[in-house]
Amino acid sequence: MTQNNDTIHDFEHNEATQISSIENDKLDEALKLVKEVFMEFEAPDYCDEGIAEFIHTIGDESYLSMHRFYGAYQDNKLVGVIASRNEHHHIGLLFVDKNYQRKGIGRQLIQHILRMKDGEPITVNASPYGHEFYKKLGFADTSEEQITNGVRYYPMLRY
Repeated sequence: MTQNNDTIHDFEHNEATQISSIENDKLDEALKLVKEVFMEFEAPDYCDEGIAEFIHTIGDESYLSMHRFYGAYQDNKLVGVIASRNEHHHIGLLFVDKNYQRKGIGRQLIQHILRMKDGEPITVNASPYGHEFYKKLGFADTSEEQITNGVRYYPMLRY
């Protein structure tokens, strides 16, 4: 792979991914992707309370306003979303369209945030579904699995 600003070329899959900020007028499209991926891959491992809490959270204006959203685009199609807060010190959301998973999109989105932090520590509350993915990217557990309002997660940190 080579990188040119926010465009990442994946020669293995012969596709270019453009990573750019998602502005408020495009946030609905991003949240639709987040919800669809959550319902298919995360929700089966959650209790009803956890599903309701997640859906409530991604509709909460105060929660959303704390985050900066970035999208991964291929051929102008949104294929992945990452959101960070606390000046990019915490990853709040990371979701990739099911048809684009295991093609490096999630890794590219994480790398986008890491470049902005330039070696500073970053935290994430990884879902059970994403836990191994984050480990492969150098994140380490800071405690065992937690459950808050039915939402399951592993607190993790990367230096």
